[in-house]
Amino acid sequence: MGRLYSLIPVEVEPVETRYRRISTKIPVPESIPVLERLRKYESRSMGGQPPVVWDRAEGVSVYDAYGNMWLDFSSGVLVANAGHGNKPAVEGIRKELEKPLLHNYCFPSEIRSLAVEKLANLSPKPLDKVFLLTTGAEAVECAIKLARTWGGKKGKKTIVSFEGSFHGRTLGAQMAGGIPGQKEWADFAGLSVIHVPFPGEPRCPDRSFALFESTLEKSGVSTGEVCAVISETYQGVSAALMPRDYAVSLRAWCDRHGALLIFDEIQAGFGRTGRMFGFMHYGIIPDLFCLGKGISGSLPLSAVVGRPEIMDQYGPGEMTSTHTGNPLSCAAFLGSIREIEENGLVENARAMGRVFKEELERICGGCPLVQFLCGEGLVWGIQIGRKGTDAPDPDTAFRLVERCMQKGLLFFSPVGIGGGTVKVNPPLSITREAVLEGCGVIGEVLGEVCR
Repeated sequence: MGRLYSLIPVEVEPVETRYRRISTKIPVPESIPVLERLRKYESRSMGGQPPVVWDRAEGVSVYDAYGNMWLDFSSGVLVANAGHGNKPAVEGIRKELEKPLLHNYCFPSEIRSLAVEKLANLSPKPLDKVFLLTTGAEAVECAIKLARTWGGKKGKKTIVSFEGSFHGRTLGAQMAGGIPGQKEWADFAGLSVIHVPFPGEPRCPDRSFALFESTLEKSGVSTGEVCAVISETYQGVSAALMPRDYAVSLRAWCDRHGALLIFDEIQAGFGRTGRMFGFMHYGIIPDLFCLGKGISGSLPLSAVVGRPEIMDQYGPGEMTSTHTGNPLSCAAFLGSIREIEENGLVENARAMGRVFKEELERICGGCPLVQFLCGEGLVWGIQIGRKGTDAPDPDTAFRLVERCMQKGLLFFSPVGIGGGTVKVNPPLSITREAVLEGCGVIGEVLGEVCR
Protein backbone atom coordinates (compact mmCIF):
# COMPACT_ATOMS: atom_id res chain seq x y z
CA MET A 1 0.00 0.00 0.00
CA GLY A 2 1.42 3.38 -0.99
CA ARG A 3 1.52 6.41 1.26
CA LEU A 4 -0.36 9.69 1.12
CA TYR A 5 1.56 12.94 1.49
CA SER A 6 0.51 15.35 4.20
CA LEU A 7 -1.70 18.25 3.12
CA ILE A 8 -0.57 20.42 6.04
CA PRO A 9 1.52 23.31 4.62
CA VAL A 10 4.99 23.63 6.15
CA GLU A 11 7.56 26.39 6.03
CA VAL A 12 10.49 25.48 3.79
CA GLU A 13 13.64 27.33 2.80
CA PRO A 14 13.11 29.63 -0.20
CA VAL A 15 14.85 28.49 -3.38
CA GLU A 16 15.75 30.64 -6.39
CA THR A 17 17.97 29.18 -9.12
CA ARG A 18 17.77 28.93 -12.88
CA TYR A 19 15.87 25.65 -12.64
CA ARG A 20 14.10 25.82 -9.26
CA ARG A 21 11.94 28.33 -7.44
CA ILE A 22 10.16 27.75 -4.14
CA SER A 23 8.59 30.87 -2.59
CA THR A 24 5.64 29.50 -0.56
CA LYS A 25 4.85 26.94 2.06
CA ILE A 26 4.67 23.38 0.67
CA PRO A 27 2.09 22.21 -0.14
CA VAL A 28 0.92 25.66 -1.19
CA PRO A 29 -1.92 26.76 1.15
CA GLU A 30 -4.00 28.06 -1.78
CA SER A 31 -3.74 24.64 -3.47
CA ILE A 32 -5.25 22.70 -0.58
CA PRO A 33 -8.87 22.99 -1.84
CA VAL A 34 -7.79 21.42 -5.15
CA LEU A 35 -5.96 18.60 -3.39
CA GLU A 36 -8.85 17.99 -0.99
CA ARG A 37 -11.35 17.93 -3.87
CA LEU A 38 -9.27 15.28 -5.64
CA ARG A 39 -9.03 13.17 -2.49
CA LYS A 40 -12.76 13.44 -1.95
CA TYR A 41 -13.91 12.49 -5.44
CA GLU A 42 -11.11 10.36 -6.94
CA SER A 43 -10.21 6.79 -6.09
CA ARG A 44 -7.76 6.63 -3.19
CA SER A 45 -5.23 5.04 -5.54
CA MET A 46 -4.82 8.40 -7.31
CA GLY A 47 -3.52 10.13 -4.19
CA GLY A 48 -0.01 8.74 -4.13
CA GLN A 49 2.01 11.49 -5.81
CA PRO A 50 3.68 14.57 -4.29
CA PRO A 51 1.11 17.35 -3.65
CA VAL A 52 2.25 19.69 -6.42
CA VAL A 53 -0.72 21.07 -8.38
CA TRP A 54 0.61 21.33 -11.91
CA ASP A 55 -0.46 24.44 -13.84
CA ARG A 56 1.88 24.25 -16.84
CA ALA A 57 5.09 22.52 -17.88
CA GLU A 58 7.80 23.50 -20.37
CA GLY A 59 11.06 21.76 -21.20
CA VAL A 60 12.42 20.35 -17.94
CA SER A 61 10.30 22.62 -15.73
CA VAL A 62 6.96 22.15 -13.97
CA TYR A 63 5.12 25.23 -12.67
CA ASP A 64 2.24 25.69 -10.27
CA ALA A 65 -0.06 28.72 -10.33
CA TYR A 66 1.49 30.21 -7.20
CA GLY A 67 4.98 31.17 -8.37
CA ASN A 68 6.86 27.92 -7.76
CA MET A 69 8.94 26.00 -10.32
CA TRP A 70 10.32 22.47 -10.08
CA LEU A 71 13.14 20.83 -12.00
CA ASP A 72 11.37 17.74 -13.26
CA PHE A 73 13.14 14.42 -12.75
CA SER A 74 9.91 12.48 -13.40
CA SER A 75 9.08 13.34 -17.05
CA GLY A 76 5.48 12.84 -15.89
CA VAL A 77 6.29 9.13 -15.35
CA LEU A 78 8.66 8.83 -18.34
CA VAL A 79 6.32 10.45 -20.87
CA ALA A 80 7.85 13.85 -21.69
CA ASN A 81 10.92 12.49 -23.50
CA ALA A 82 11.04 15.41 -25.93
CA GLY A 83 10.50 17.89 -23.11
CA HIS A 84 7.25 19.21 -21.72
CA GLY A 85 5.20 21.15 -24.25
CA ASN A 86 7.70 20.73 -27.08
CA LYS A 87 6.77 23.05 -29.95
CA PRO A 88 6.47 20.55 -32.84
CA ALA A 89 3.97 18.47 -30.85
CA VAL A 90 1.98 21.54 -29.81
CA GLU A 91 1.97 22.81 -33.40
CA GLY A 92 0.83 19.43 -34.71
CA ILE A 93 -2.01 19.22 -32.21
CA ARG A 94 -3.06 22.79 -33.01
CA LYS A 95 -3.14 22.01 -36.74
CA GLU A 96 -5.46 19.04 -36.16
CA LEU A 97 -7.71 21.14 -33.93
CA GLU A 98 -8.06 23.73 -36.67
CA LYS A 99 -9.58 21.19 -39.09
CA PRO A 100 -11.12 19.99 -36.75
CA LEU A 101 -10.68 16.20 -36.66
CA LEU A 102 -10.82 14.93 -33.09
CA HIS A 103 -11.82 11.29 -33.60
CA ASN A 104 -12.30 8.85 -36.48
CA TYR A 105 -12.29 5.33 -34.92
CA CYS A 106 -10.73 2.89 -37.43
CA PHE A 107 -11.87 4.87 -40.44
CA PRO A 108 -8.78 5.88 -42.45
CA SER A 109 -7.02 9.18 -41.85
CA GLU A 110 -3.86 10.59 -43.38
CA ILE A 111 -2.28 11.40 -40.04
CA ARG A 112 -2.67 7.81 -38.81
CA SER A 113 -1.05 6.58 -42.02
CA LEU A 114 1.90 8.90 -41.41
CA ALA A 115 2.21 7.78 -37.79
CA VAL A 116 2.29 4.03 -38.51
CA GLU A 117 4.67 4.58 -41.44
CA LYS A 118 7.04 6.54 -39.21
CA LEU A 119 6.95 3.88 -36.48
CA ALA A 120 7.59 1.10 -38.99
CA ASN A 121 10.52 3.02 -40.47
CA LEU A 122 12.04 3.62 -37.03
CA SER A 123 11.83 -0.09 -36.20
CA PRO A 124 14.42 -2.63 -37.34
CA LYS A 125 13.51 -5.10 -40.08
CA PRO A 126 11.52 -7.33 -40.25
CA LEU A 127 9.28 -5.51 -37.71
CA ASP A 128 7.16 -3.82 -40.35
CA LYS A 129 3.62 -3.83 -38.95
CA VAL A 130 2.15 -1.46 -36.35
CA PHE A 131 -1.07 -1.50 -34.32
CA LEU A 132 -1.91 1.71 -32.46
CA LEU A 133 -3.69 1.72 -29.09
CA THR A 134 -4.01 4.15 -26.19
CA THR A 135 -2.18 2.86 -23.09
CA GLY A 136 0.90 0.77 -22.40
CA ALA A 137 -1.06 -1.88 -20.53
CA GLU A 138 -3.40 -2.18 -23.52
CA ALA A 139 -0.38 -2.73 -25.78
CA VAL A 140 0.94 -5.46 -23.47
CA GLU A 141 -2.46 -7.17 -23.42
CA CYS A 142 -2.52 -7.05 -27.22
CA ALA A 143 0.99 -8.55 -27.48
CA ILE A 144 0.02 -11.36 -25.10
CA LYS A 145 -3.12 -12.06 -27.13
CA LEU A 146 -1.11 -12.17 -30.36
CA ALA A 147 1.42 -14.52 -28.76
CA ARG A 148 -1.27 -16.83 -27.37
CA THR A 149 -3.03 -16.94 -30.74
CA TRP A 150 0.28 -17.67 -32.49
CA GLY A 151 1.24 -20.39 -30.01
CA GLY A 152 -2.25 -21.83 -29.77
CA LYS A 153 -1.94 -23.19 -33.29
CA LYS A 154 0.86 -25.42 -31.98
CA GLY A 155 -0.58 -26.18 -28.54
CA LYS A 156 1.62 -23.59 -26.82
CA LYS A 157 -0.10 -21.57 -24.10
CA THR A 158 2.46 -20.52 -21.47
CA ILE A 159 4.07 -17.08 -21.16
CA VAL A 160 7.45 -16.75 -19.43
CA SER A 161 8.03 -13.46 -17.65
CA PHE A 162 10.50 -12.16 -15.07
CA GLU A 163 10.32 -11.68 -11.33
CA GLY A 164 9.98 -8.02 -10.41
CA SER A 165 8.67 -7.03 -13.84
CA PHE A 166 5.95 -4.42 -14.34
CA HIS A 167 3.81 -4.50 -17.48
CA GLY A 168 0.83 -2.32 -16.52
CA ARG A 169 -2.18 -2.29 -14.24
CA THR A 170 -4.87 -4.11 -16.21
CA LEU A 171 -5.55 -7.68 -15.09
CA GLY A 172 -3.67 -9.51 -17.83
CA ALA A 173 -0.73 -7.09 -17.68
CA GLN A 174 -0.44 -7.55 -13.91
CA MET A 175 -0.53 -11.33 -14.31
CA ALA A 176 2.36 -11.05 -16.76
CA GLY A 177 4.17 -8.81 -14.29
CA GLY A 178 6.32 -10.27 -11.55
CA ILE A 179 5.59 -8.08 -8.53
CA PRO A 180 3.90 -10.33 -5.93
CA GLY A 181 1.76 -7.62 -4.32
CA GLN A 182 0.16 -6.82 -7.66
CA LYS A 183 -0.81 -10.42 -8.39
CA GLU A 184 -2.70 -11.43 -5.24
CA TRP A 185 -6.08 -10.43 -6.66
CA ALA A 186 -5.34 -11.38 -10.24
CA ASP A 187 -4.77 -15.12 -9.94
CA PHE A 188 -8.19 -16.03 -11.29
CA ALA A 189 -7.39 -14.66 -14.73
CA GLY A 190 -6.52 -18.08 -16.14
CA LEU A 191 -3.38 -16.76 -17.79
CA SER A 192 -0.57 -19.30 -17.63
CA VAL A 193 2.54 -17.33 -16.65
CA ILE A 194 5.84 -18.67 -15.29
CA HIS A 195 8.23 -16.20 -13.65
CA VAL A 196 12.00 -16.56 -13.68
CA PRO A 197 14.63 -14.41 -11.91
CA PHE A 198 15.72 -11.25 -13.75
CA PRO A 199 19.50 -11.44 -14.27
CA GLY A 200 20.25 -7.70 -14.38
CA GLU A 201 18.71 -7.10 -10.96
CA PRO A 202 21.56 -6.70 -8.40
CA ARG A 203 19.63 -8.81 -5.89
CA CYS A 204 19.90 -11.73 -8.34
CA PRO A 205 23.51 -12.97 -7.93
CA ASP A 206 23.27 -15.58 -10.72
CA ARG A 207 23.31 -13.83 -14.09
CA SER A 208 23.81 -16.95 -16.19
CA PHE A 209 21.25 -18.08 -18.74
CA ALA A 210 21.42 -21.50 -17.11
CA LEU A 211 19.26 -20.04 -14.32
CA PHE A 212 16.48 -19.32 -16.86
CA GLU A 213 16.56 -22.92 -18.07
CA SER A 214 16.77 -24.49 -14.61
CA THR A 215 13.93 -22.33 -13.23
CA LEU A 216 11.74 -23.30 -16.15
CA GLU A 217 12.58 -26.96 -15.64
CA LYS A 218 11.70 -26.77 -11.92
CA SER A 219 8.34 -25.18 -12.77
CA GLY A 220 7.25 -28.35 -14.53
CA VAL A 221 6.55 -26.51 -17.79
CA SER A 222 8.12 -28.08 -20.84
CA THR A 223 9.88 -25.93 -23.41
CA GLY A 224 7.31 -27.05 -25.96
CA GLU A 225 4.51 -25.35 -24.00
CA VAL A 226 6.06 -21.85 -24.09
CA CYS A 227 4.49 -19.56 -26.67
CA ALA A 228 6.40 -16.41 -25.67
CA VAL A 229 8.89 -14.81 -23.33
CA ILE A 230 8.14 -11.21 -22.33
CA SER A 231 10.57 -8.86 -20.65
CA GLU A 232 10.85 -5.18 -19.96
CA THR A 233 13.91 -3.93 -21.80
CA TYR A 234 15.04 -2.62 -18.42
CA GLN A 235 13.11 -3.36 -15.25
CA GLY A 236 11.05 -0.39 -14.18
CA VAL A 237 11.39 -1.34 -10.51
CA SER A 238 15.16 -0.83 -10.53
CA ALA A 239 16.25 0.52 -13.96
CA ALA A 240 18.39 -2.62 -14.38
CA LEU A 241 19.14 -3.96 -17.87
CA MET A 242 19.79 -7.65 -18.46
CA PRO A 243 23.35 -8.64 -19.43
CA ARG A 244 23.88 -8.53 -23.19
CA ASP A 245 25.05 -12.15 -23.43
CA TYR A 246 21.95 -13.25 -21.52
CA ALA A 247 19.73 -11.39 -24.01
CA VAL A 248 21.54 -13.05 -26.92
CA SER A 249 21.06 -16.47 -25.31
CA LEU A 250 17.39 -15.69 -24.73
CA ARG A 251 16.88 -14.82 -28.39
CA ALA A 252 18.58 -18.06 -29.41
CA TRP A 253 16.46 -20.08 -26.92
CA CYS A 254 13.23 -18.61 -28.33
CA ASP A 255 14.33 -19.43 -31.88
CA ARG A 256 15.27 -22.97 -30.87
CA HIS A 257 11.95 -23.69 -29.16
CA GLY A 258 9.58 -21.78 -31.42
CA ALA A 259 8.67 -19.14 -28.83
CA LEU A 260 8.14 -15.45 -29.55
CA LEU A 261 10.36 -12.88 -27.86
CA ILE A 262 8.49 -9.77 -26.69
CA PHE A 263 10.15 -6.66 -25.30
CA ASP A 264 8.11 -4.18 -23.29
CA GLU A 265 9.61 -0.86 -24.41
CA ILE A 266 6.91 1.28 -22.82
CA GLN A 267 9.40 2.97 -20.50
CA ALA A 268 12.53 2.38 -22.55
CA GLY A 269 11.49 3.53 -26.02
CA PHE A 270 12.26 6.76 -27.87
CA GLY A 271 15.71 7.50 -26.55
CA ARG A 272 15.26 7.01 -22.83
CA THR A 273 18.31 4.71 -22.52
CA GLY A 274 20.47 6.56 -25.04
CA ARG A 275 19.31 4.39 -27.95
CA MET A 276 16.10 4.89 -29.93
CA PHE A 277 14.81 1.59 -28.54
CA GLY A 278 16.33 0.02 -25.46
CA PHE A 279 16.65 -3.47 -26.94
CA MET A 280 19.26 -2.04 -29.33
CA HIS A 281 21.74 -2.30 -26.42
CA TYR A 282 21.46 -6.09 -26.75
CA GLY A 283 22.16 -6.42 -30.46
CA ILE A 284 19.08 -8.58 -31.00
CA ILE A 285 15.62 -8.08 -32.53
CA PRO A 286 12.40 -9.21 -30.81
CA ASP A 287 9.38 -10.62 -32.60
CA LEU A 288 7.08 -8.04 -31.02
CA PHE A 289 7.65 -4.95 -28.93
CA CYS A 290 5.31 -2.63 -27.05
CA LEU A 291 5.51 1.16 -26.97
CA GLY A 292 3.81 3.85 -24.90
CA LYS A 293 4.64 6.73 -22.53
CA GLY A 294 7.35 8.64 -24.47
CA ILE A 295 5.81 7.76 -27.85
CA SER A 296 3.84 11.03 -27.99
CA GLY A 297 5.38 12.95 -25.12
CA SER A 298 1.88 13.93 -24.05
CA LEU A 299 -1.44 12.54 -25.34
CA PRO A 300 -2.54 8.90 -24.86
CA LEU A 301 -0.96 6.65 -27.48
CA SER A 302 0.65 3.22 -27.47
CA ALA A 303 1.62 0.65 -30.06
CA VAL A 304 2.56 -2.93 -30.75
CA VAL A 305 5.17 -3.37 -33.47
CA GLY A 306 6.08 -6.74 -34.92
CA ARG A 307 6.61 -9.18 -37.71
CA PRO A 308 3.81 -9.13 -40.31
CA GLU A 309 2.96 -12.83 -39.99
CA ILE A 310 2.27 -12.31 -36.26
CA MET A 311 0.54 -8.93 -36.51
CA ASP A 312 -1.74 -10.07 -39.37
CA GLN A 313 -3.24 -13.12 -37.65
CA TYR A 314 -6.64 -11.47 -37.29
CA GLY A 315 -8.88 -10.54 -40.18
CA PRO A 316 -10.43 -7.14 -40.96
CA GLY A 317 -12.35 -5.78 -37.97
CA GLU A 318 -11.16 -8.54 -35.61
CA MET A 319 -8.44 -6.54 -33.80
CA THR A 320 -9.45 -2.91 -33.36
CA SER A 321 -9.63 -0.23 -30.67
CA THR A 322 -12.13 2.62 -30.35
CA HIS A 323 -9.50 5.34 -30.03
CA THR A 324 -6.79 3.71 -32.16
CA GLY A 325 -4.56 6.29 -33.80
CA ASN A 326 -6.52 9.26 -32.46
CA PRO A 327 -5.65 12.23 -34.76
CA LEU A 328 -4.46 14.49 -31.93
CA SER A 329 -2.33 11.72 -30.42
CA CYS A 330 -0.80 10.92 -33.82
CA ALA A 331 -0.02 14.62 -34.31
CA ALA A 332 1.67 14.70 -30.90
CA PHE A 333 3.74 11.62 -31.79
CA LEU A 334 4.90 13.02 -35.15
CA GLY A 335 5.85 16.32 -33.52
CA SER A 336 7.56 14.69 -30.58
CA ILE A 337 9.66 12.31 -32.71
CA ARG A 338 10.64 15.24 -34.93
CA GLU A 339 11.89 17.09 -31.84
CA ILE A 340 13.82 14.01 -30.71
CA GLU A 341 15.47 13.41 -34.09
CA GLU A 342 16.19 16.98 -35.17
CA ASN A 343 17.65 18.02 -31.80
CA GLY A 344 19.73 14.90 -31.19
CA LEU A 345 17.92 14.02 -27.98
CA VAL A 346 18.86 10.34 -28.15
CA GLU A 347 22.51 11.33 -28.29
CA ASN A 348 21.95 13.87 -25.51
CA ALA A 349 20.40 11.16 -23.34
CA ARG A 350 23.50 9.05 -23.88
CA ALA A 351 25.84 11.94 -23.00
CA MET A 352 23.84 13.13 -19.99
CA GLY A 353 23.59 9.53 -18.83
CA ARG A 354 27.36 9.51 -18.42
CA VAL A 355 27.12 12.65 -16.28
CA PHE A 356 24.40 11.10 -14.13
CA LYS A 357 26.43 7.91 -13.70
CA GLU A 358 29.47 9.81 -12.45
CA GLU A 359 27.50 12.11 -10.15
CA LEU A 360 25.12 9.53 -8.71
CA GLU A 361 27.88 7.00 -8.08
CA ARG A 362 29.81 9.67 -6.19
CA ILE A 363 26.76 10.82 -4.22
CA CYS A 364 25.35 7.38 -3.43
CA GLY A 365 28.63 5.61 -2.75
CA GLY A 366 29.07 7.11 0.71
CA CYS A 367 25.47 6.76 1.89
CA PRO A 368 24.80 3.64 4.01
CA LEU A 369 21.12 3.75 3.01
CA VAL A 370 21.74 3.31 -0.73
CA GLN A 371 21.91 -0.39 -1.51
CA PHE A 372 22.63 -0.05 -5.22
CA LEU A 373 22.30 2.17 -8.26
CA CYS A 374 21.19 0.98 -11.70
CA GLY A 375 20.58 2.76 -14.96
CA GLU A 376 21.50 3.74 -18.49
CA GLY A 377 21.02 7.00 -20.37
CA LEU A 378 18.33 9.03 -18.62
CA VAL A 379 16.76 6.36 -16.45
CA TRP A 380 18.30 5.60 -13.06
CA GLY A 381 17.08 3.82 -9.97
CA ILE A 382 18.40 4.59 -6.48
CA GLN A 383 17.53 1.64 -4.24
CA ILE A 384 17.07 2.78 -0.65
CA GLY A 385 17.70 0.32 2.17
CA ARG A 386 20.41 -0.70 4.59
CA LYS A 387 23.62 -1.64 2.77
CA GLY A 388 24.42 -5.33 3.00
CA THR A 389 20.76 -6.35 3.12
CA ASP A 390 18.04 -6.92 0.52
CA ALA A 391 15.30 -5.23 2.55
CA PRO A 392 14.03 -1.95 1.06
CA ASP A 393 13.41 1.12 3.22
CA PRO A 394 10.21 2.67 1.80
CA ASP A 395 9.93 5.25 4.60
CA THR A 396 13.33 6.76 3.84
CA ALA A 397 12.68 6.62 0.07
CA PHE A 398 9.38 8.46 0.63
CA ARG A 399 11.13 11.07 2.77
CA LEU A 400 13.79 11.58 0.10
CA VAL A 401 11.14 12.31 -2.54
CA GLU A 402 9.23 14.60 -0.18
CA ARG A 403 12.30 16.63 0.83
CA CYS A 404 13.43 16.97 -2.79
CA MET A 405 9.96 18.30 -3.66
CA GLN A 406 10.29 20.89 -0.90
CA LYS A 407 13.61 21.95 -2.43
CA GLY A 408 12.24 22.26 -5.98
CA LEU A 409 13.25 18.89 -7.44
CA LEU A 410 10.34 16.72 -8.55
CA PHE A 411 10.21 12.91 -8.58
CA PHE A 412 7.25 10.59 -8.73
CA SER A 413 6.77 8.51 -5.59
CA PRO A 414 9.08 5.56 -4.87
CA VAL A 415 8.40 2.38 -6.82
CA GLY A 416 9.66 -1.17 -6.96
CA ILE A 417 9.56 -4.16 -4.67
CA GLY A 418 8.78 -2.80 -1.22
CA GLY A 419 8.62 0.76 -2.52
CA GLY A 420 12.32 1.42 -2.03
CA THR A 421 13.40 2.70 -5.46
CA VAL A 422 13.63 6.39 -6.30
CA LYS A 423 13.59 6.72 -10.10
CA VAL A 424 15.53 9.50 -11.82
CA ASN A 425 14.05 10.21 -15.27
CA PRO A 426 14.32 13.79 -16.58
CA PRO A 427 13.25 14.81 -20.09
CA LEU A 428 15.85 13.95 -22.74
CA SER A 429 16.36 17.66 -23.42
CA ILE A 430 18.04 18.20 -20.05
CA THR A 431 21.34 20.09 -19.97
CA ARG A 432 24.51 19.27 -18.06
CA GLU A 433 23.91 22.29 -15.83
CA ALA A 434 20.46 21.02 -14.86
CA VAL A 435 21.77 17.49 -14.25
CA LEU A 436 24.42 18.82 -11.89
CA GLU A 437 21.92 21.03 -10.06
CA GLY A 438 19.47 18.18 -9.60
CA CYS A 439 22.16 15.78 -8.44
CA GLY A 440 23.29 18.43 -5.97
CA VAL A 441 19.81 18.41 -4.42
CA ILE A 442 19.81 14.61 -4.24
CA GLY A 443 23.17 14.79 -2.49
CA GLU A 444 21.86 17.34 0.02
CA VAL A 445 18.83 15.25 0.88
CA LEU A 446 20.77 11.98 1.08
CA GLY A 447 23.09 13.78 3.49
CA GLU A 448 20.06 14.58 5.65
CA VAL A 449 18.51 11.11 5.63
CA CYS A 450 21.82 9.27 6.05
CA ARG A 451 22.70 11.12 9.23
